[in-house]
Amino acid sequence: MHLIKSCYPLIVSIRNWVMCRYVKSTKDKVESNNEQGCSLDESSRIHVLKAMGIQPWFSKFAPAVEPVQQLLEPVVEISDQSSAQLNEQSIETPPLTEVGELNWQQLQQVLSQCKLCELHTSRTQTVFGMGNVDADLLIIGDAPGLEEDRVGEPFVDRAGQLLDAMLKAIGLDREKVFITNVLKCCPPDERNPHTSEIVCCDAHLQRQIELIQPKLILALGRVAAHHLLVTKEALGVLRGKPHSYHGIPLLVSYHPDYLIRKPIEKRKSWQDLLQVKNTLKEV
Repeated sequence: MHLIKSCYPLIVSIRNWVMCRYVKSTKDKVESNNEQGCSLDESSRIHVLKAMGIQPWFSKFAPAVEPVQQLLEPVVEISDQSSAQLNEQSIETPPLTEVGELNWQQLQQVLSQCKLCELHTSRTQTVFGMGNVDADLLIIGDAPGLEEDRVGEPFVDRAGQLLDAMLKAIGLDREKVFITNVLKCCPPDERNPHTSEIVCCDAHLQRQIELIQPKLILALGRVAAHHLLVTKEALGVLRGKPHSYHGIPLLVSYHPDYLIRKPIEKRKSWQDLLQVKNTLKEV
């Protein structure tokens, strides 16, 4: 017994040396496998740990693995009747009204409640347009200003007064034409309209044109001309030339706001008005 006790430290040292050699060889084997794109599976890992006298550790937070039997269970298909019942229980959304099917009064009502873009949060009201719904001449501007937003009618400020004078010069007035804008809401601080805002208003403008069926369209300003003609050419290049919008003759001229800032361009604008007058005689 005394001999065993005296040899016990040596026995423990030998045991520890053997275990260290085993761990090193196992570690080398694992690293070699990893370099080759391999790794120990779960059963091999547990076997190695037990052989080393180490109790395997399992996380109590590890997700439970579904039994193979559950994974092999057939998927229950939902019948058409069950699918219909689920659809009935889902939230119903009101059907979208096609703008292209609206009459004049309906279009005006839908536009007054439009929330397709963020401009509805800052506007006082929409600016639908005004004039003769059977007009031969349809005048389309860029966007309403602050005064138009307040009154609810297009071209009612200084630019509107100039437009009235221009129309009177060729024998027309607001009661004989229809006036509207590409954009139906006033942008904040009267900035230029964003493309996304114009796109949201396009369907309403299209329906207005379809219902009015004008013989001639006069685009006033860069925004209106670029949108209707789908171009980025300068306004000075576009004016003075005949264009077409879905088969309808279209002419381009300067916006009255621009003419107020640059009165020298009124001479060119007068030439455009004469072209409008002559075109209306021809169509």
